[in-house]
Parts: sequence; C-alpha cells; structure tokens
Amino acid sequence: MPSLAIVERAYRGALEVSYFDALFLGIEIHRQLGLDVLLRGEAVGYAVRADPPPPLTVGTTVVEAYDAPREDLLRLRDLGVGIWVEEPDLTAMGLGPERLAEGVRCVAAGEFAARWPSYDRVFFL
Repeated sequence: MPSLAIVERAYRGALEVSYFDALFLGIEIHRQLGLDVLLRGEAVGYAVRADPPPPLTVGTTVVEAYDAPREDLLRLRDLGVGIWVEEPDLTAMGLGPERLAEGVRCVAAGEFAARWPSYDRVFFL
C-alpha cells in the first residue's frame, strides 16, 4: 500500500528550500514507499497552472535559492504520484478545477478521510 502525504500550508519562505522542503521530501518518500499527495488549504495553489514567478529581488540582490513548489509537484506527478486537491479550498482562492495542472484531480472536502484506511501511512508535510 502507498503512503498519503497531506500538504496544507503553502510557501513559508526562501530559506526553507536551503534545507529540505516538503514536496522534495515527497520525492524521497515516493521512491521508498509509494505516495499519493492531497493538497488542502493554501497549498492547493501549488497545483494551479500559472506562469513561473518573477525573480525575487531584495535591494540590488536577486535571490536565487527560493522554493519552487509547483515544479516539485509536477515532478512528483511525472513520477506517477497521484495528486488531489480539495475543491472548497480551490474555490476559496477564486479558482476552479479547470485551472489545475494536467493530471491533478479535484475531490470534495473530507473525501480522503474515508480513504485513509487504504494507506499504510499518512504524513502531514
């Protein structure tokens, strides 16, 4: 049985990626255990089709080491990870399922709670 990773919190700062961000950890979990990902809360924005963000400039310095959660999520998708978002959280951001990246599925709130017994592990990343 695969594992389920639930991600609810969105981007928390550029320094996080300097160590080990949640979705990058998901790649390793998938390699070892198999993985599905459920995005809730502000993290549903990771699954939305959008242009890459502009470079971050602080004063005269361009910050090069910043998190790229959408890229990591798409890498997980390409590795065969199932990716779902909860529809009410997507709606709360003013978005609909048509804005989701290819291969990302939308589910009703709480639908995954009934699926938890089919997973060996549930992680909150």
